[in-house]
Amino acid sequence: QVQLVESGGASVQPGASLRLSCAYSGFPVDNYAMTWVRLAPGKVNEWVAALYRNGGDTDYADSVKDRFTVSRDRSKNTMYLLMENLKPEDSAMYFCGACSGYVCRDPRPDRYDFWGQGTQVTVSS
Repeated sequence: QVQLVESGGASVQPGASLRLSCAYSGFPVDNYAMTWVRLAPGKVNEWVAALYRNGGDTDYADSVKDRFTVSRDRSKNTMYLLMENLKPEDSAMYFCGACSGYVCRDPRPDRYDFWGQGTQVTVSS
């Protein structure tokens, strides 16, 4: 059974840091690229960060570049999103997804083979 389970979301103040986790299982991760996408109320989905299928290369949306870092720990079957210097506009539900391409940057859930249930991040003073 394929599972993607996000965790680590919280309510924090501007400037704080958070690390989100995406625990995955049930599929051969070496054949998939993985991504983080966020959805805020009243807004469309926004692709945030991508981890290429090779497990090493990464890419980021301009809105989070130099503040967010995506990584993966193979021994724990977990992908992470380290978010630093958080801003109110980073408030959203964060989802992880996996696609069979070399890299996936599409913000639409139906473009992914596997999708998680999301974890909420709220940045407010």
